Amino acid sequence: MMRRKTRGWTAAGVLLAGTVTGVALYLAQEPASPVLQPVAVPADVPDSPPPRAESAEPAIRYPLKEEADASALPALNESDSDVWKALAAMLGERGIKALLRPEDIVRHIVVTVDNLPRKTLAARLLPTKPAEGTFRTTGTGDELAIAPGNAERYTPYVRLADKFDAKKLVALYIHFYPLFQHAYREQGYPNAYFNDRLVAVIDHLLAAPEPEAPVQLTQPHVLYKFADPELEASSAGHKIMMRMGAENAAKIKSKLRQIRAELTSKETLKETESTQ
Repeated sequence: MMRRKTRGWTAAGVLLAGTVTGVALYLAQEPASPVLQPVAVPADVPDSPPPRAESAEPAIRYPLKEEADASALPALNESDSDVWKALAAMLGERGIKALLRPEDIVRHIVVTVDNLPRKTLAARLLPTKPAEGTFRTTGTGDELAIAPGNAERYTPYVRLADKFDAKKLVALYIHFYPLFQHAYREQGYPNAYFNDRLVAVIDHLLAAPEPEAPVQLTQPHVLYKFADPELEASSAGHKIMMRMGAENAAKIKSKLRQIRAELTSKETLKETESTQ
């Protein structure tokens, strides 16, 4: 569903998943940031790996070859300044201030990635700011559809994703992986492996429908819905891809493919029987 004056925050989810959480991290010697409380996530977690018993051995499909010693990294509660400084160095302070929220970045990234295959996303848990403007439509009645100009609202996020070099981004993600794994365990997955979830979510986004424009809508009340029942039943991640327009979605999928290739390459993964 879509509000008449939607905040456009759902573009954030694609940006983060499409750039392997969009975090190009360098370990910096910064003062500790204030302690942050864990992000609360609903107990009902469809389309996610179920929590395993503490005694169960994790079945890891994509084990990363090299992960930093967690003791050598900043604590999760103190990692925001390092993340922010690294992003500002790569993309410019002005650019990230316009698009990203500076607090609890790693936790919000993990929650966003995990929620993309679900039906809804919580705006308060996203690591990016809302897209500018309002949701744009064209026509009325049976001709009601997403306006071509609506895609322009997501362009800044797509441009930011384009700036990330997949190989360098994945290398940094691997180095700082313990922070992401820590945040994932906090969400109720004590033995699940976040990198497995990330690859699965990328695959989910790559499978997003590519309907021909204009994408038809209905408005039974205040909220807009996709006129096609199958599209309306899609996940939050798939709906984001459809709302942002075919050109933007194609660019995001191209970046997703690059990053997935790096995440699952022989150079990246440990050689184990479970690795595919």
